[in-house]
Amino acid sequence: MRIKSQKDFFSGLMFLLVGIAFAWGAGNYSIGTGARMGPGYFPMVLGVLLAVLGLIVTITALVVETPGGDPVGSIAWKPLVFIIAGNLVFGASIGGLPSIGLPPMGLIFGIFALTFVASNAGDEFKFKEVLILAIILSVFSYGAFIMLLKLQFPVWPTFLTR
Repeated sequence: MRIKSQKDFFSGLMFLLVGIAFAWGAGNYSIGTGARMGPGYFPMVLGVLLAVLGLIVTITALVVETPGGDPVGSIAWKPLVFIIAGNLVFGASIGGLPSIGLPPMGLIFGIFALTFVASNAGDEFKFKEVLILAIILSVFSYGAFIMLLKLQFPVWPTFLTR
């Protein structure tokens, strides 16, 4: 059987593998039932749904003809590096890095750092737009996670709250 759309085939395969991995990982937790969901229920359902979606996309890529075969291009390294770096910076900001002496910088700083680092992944960087986005994300994240969900993690840098 010939692959008729490389992009769809490989993205469907990726969805399928990630979905299977999530469903498998969720098997280590109590699944529960629909009425009394355990900690593994949600990851299991999402993993299965993602695997089914991946299977559908993969099969479609083998059946539906696309003009030119929709080849996979080269890897976009710049966006890949900046998006991953933004997430790493966010994680380090929230929890700090005691091994190098970086204290927890909190949610607000983490969101600003994430937004500014990840925004470099695009072709153009506009400081004013990124700053507005960081402010909006910080306000809504504070409202959702701290005020509504009452999650307990640092909001501000530890050296400001002592």
